[in-house]
Amino acid sequence: MKAIVVGRDAELLHPKMLDAGIEVAKDSSEADAVFCHGGDGTLIGAERDFPGVPKVPVRPDVLYAKCVRHEIPELFKRLSRGEHTSTRLPIIEAVAKRQSILALNDVVLHNAKVTSAVRYRMWINAKPYSDIVIGDGLVVSTPFGSTGYYRSITNSVIRVGIGLAFNNSTESINHLVLEDTARIEVEVTRGPGLLVADNMLEPLPLEQGDRIVIHRAAVDAEVWEIDSLLCMDCRNRETGKSAGHLHVR
Repeated sequence: MKAIVVGRDAELLHPKMLDAGIEVAKDSSEADAVFCHGGDGTLIGAERDFPGVPKVPVRPDVLYAKCVRHEIPELFKRLSRGEHTSTRLPIIEAVAKRQSILALNDVVLHNAKVTSAVRYRMWINAKPYSDIVIGDGLVVSTPFGSTGYYRSITNSVIRVGIGLAFNNSTESINHLVLEDTARIEVEVTRGPGLLVADNMLEPLPLEQGDRIVIHRAAVDAEVWEIDSLLCMDCRNRETGKSAGHLHVR
């Protein structure tokens, strides 16, 4: 087995990989997996940089006191023996201005100026939904991503489908959970706005008349040993909270 390592102090994993019989890959073309040494942000960044290659979340020892099952040597032994679990996570795609953006967590339309709201109208499966919405924007989330920005707006998470959260809208409007086959279209009626997916560093600027089409992507993300992110027995060293306290079990 060969793997690329990304994230915080990634080189610290190299000797532990070699002890378990796992080689450090030179590039993604020869890698069987990408080891993501960090948290959720490292995982979603790796999915963007290395699409299609299985990801393995690895919590840093310096930040977490881990249960026996998720200690790095034990985790690497399971991977080396091929005894790891595999989970597929849905990805959503947003298309705007002839660009395609993929998101493991969420797609966000946001106002570009903090002193000015963004206005937009929306269609779900080609049917108009509500009048023009005025506010800070819109969050379209996967179940995995719903424990982040989506939950901070709705105070809820989703287990299936696609979640829509209306961010600080001027009128009361219900948040939605749609089937994962839904097609969402958004038109900016007054900008400026920004479109971003996950933790990408370069948002796409949007102006009046720009449209966004959002739907489930044709590809999924494959994650091995995802329980190392969700584990309720692994603890953050500073807070004492479980590693999985933000996630849906």
